[in-house]
This record gives sequence, structure tokens and C-alpha cells, in this order.
Amino acid sequence: MAKSFLSIIIVPHTKTSTRTLSFSRRSLKALAGTGIFVALALAVFLTDYISMNVIRQRYKSLTREAAEQKTKIADYEKSIGDLQAKVTNFENFAKKLNVMAGLKSPDVLKAPAGLGGGASDSDPGESAPAAGPQALSQGSIQGLSQKAQSVESNLNSLVNFFESQSLKLATTPSIMPTAGWISSQFGMRADPFTGREQMHWGVDISTNTGNPIVATADGIVLQVLTDKYLGKHVILSHGNGITTLYGHMNGFAVRAGQQVKRGDVIGYVGQTGKAVGPHVHYEVHRDGKPVNPFWYLLDE
Repeated sequence: MAKSFLSIIIVPHTKTSTRTLSFSRRSLKALAGTGIFVALALAVFLTDYISMNVIRQRYKSLTREAAEQKTKIADYEKSIGDLQAKVTNFENFAKKLNVMAGLKSPDVLKAPAGLGGGASDSDPGESAPAAGPQALSQGSIQGLSQKAQSVESNLNSLVNFFESQSLKLATTPSIMPTAGWISSQFGMRADPFTGREQMHWGVDISTNTGNPIVATADGIVLQVLTDKYLGKHVILSHGNGITTLYGHMNGFAVRAGQQVKRGDVIGYVGQTGKAVGPHVHYEVHRDGKPVNPFWYLLDE
């Protein structure tokens, strides 16, 4: 039986002879199989390429979104931290107002730890208040919101109280006695002259010699004194059991029995008495007991 062939005759446009290509059935089947295989392989390759390209684009998109989310989270955490700090500042401010209003005792509130400057070796008293107002412990927005609402409620109550107690507010110490910086705080420290641990009953505010010292609230000049510890110093009575003391003055601007208003000049910064450098030694006493002036410095 004769084999079947497929013949292809090629007729050129030139005058040369024609060319005949003959393929057996087996060759045709092999060629067709090869073509199908190549076509399938190409289809698989194209499908895989398209799929990988889609996945690559999706990966890039997810990476970009993740970076944007990371930035947003960092900004969010910073905003929460700033908000926590502001709420804490408002809380500390409210605590000071509570003490000034006489609604709470400084003994039950925690003041920041710090070292104070030297005072008279014969000063009586107790140890310094415990360190540090309690920090925010809630890490959640709900806890922060509750803290803010509590502070807001307390401040609203204080506003109402002070509106009805304008005279008491005027006679309550609330400002710095001079322009300067607090170099020594209320509390225990090593005395700069003896090196011994000693209680410092006020705060020291360092500044330039001759700077004015002002009354921190309305009151009456109780005493104008000079001694070897506090040098030239003035004591003011503000009523309601509150007195203030201003030490190491260079000179006086008031006399005993004189009435003064908050902000009136009562003396000038010096270095008299037991002092290292020009500064004001400032004390606040309540019912005869020295208390931390921190609670009476709203403009520090």
C-alpha cells in the first residue's frame, strides 16, 4: 500500500523551475504535535507572566499602603503622647488651684522631687513631699478621655469657686516673686556651706543683683528684718493663715505695717546673709507650717 504524502509546490515569480516539498503523514502529525505543544507552552508562559505581573503590582500597592499606615500610626501615637502631656499639665495646674483655694491640702498631693537651697540651721519642720505627680497610666483613648473629663469637671468647679472668692484669690500667692529661674527647690539637700543633709523650706530663684522683688499676693508687711541666715528679708501676711517670706535682699522697698498689692515691689535681689550668689529665697507658710511654694507658683 502506497504511503500518503502531502506535497507543497512552490512556484517562484522568476523563470526558475518550481520546487516541491513532500511530507509524510507521520511528519505532519509530528509537526502538528510540536506546534500544539509550543502553543500550549506559550499560553502557560503568558498566563504565568500576566499573573505574576498582577501579583507584583498588588505587592507594590500593599507595600505603599503599609508605609502610609505606618506613618499614620506614628503620627497618631505622637498626637496621643502630646495629648497625654497636655492633660497631665492641666491636672497639675488643677491640683495647684485646689491647694490655693484651700479645697485640698498639699500634704495629700504629690509635688515634683527637687533639691532646695540652704535655709536657717534652726528651721523646724518635716521632710519634703513625695516625688512626682502620678503620671497617666491608661494607654487607651477611653482612659485618656475619662482623665480629661475629670480634669475639666474639677477646673469648672474651681472657676465657680474663685468667682465667688475674688478677695481670697487676691490674697493667695500665685506668681513668681522675681524674674529668674528656680535654682533650688523645696526639700532635703546637702547644704552648700557644710555639706550636711538639711531641709530647705522654700525655693531659691536665681537672678541678677538689684532686680525687683514683688509681693506674690495682696497683704500687709508683717516684718522687715535682717539676720545672719536670711540676711535682709521681708515677711508678708495675706490672711487666711498664709504668710510669705522673701530672703537675701539687697535693699527694702517697704516698711512694717504697709499694705501691698500683688506685683508691688517690696525689695531688691541681693546676696545678704547665708547665700551663694544673688537670689531670692522664697517661702510660703500656711497656718504656721512651711509648705512647698510649687503649689503657689502658677507662672513658673
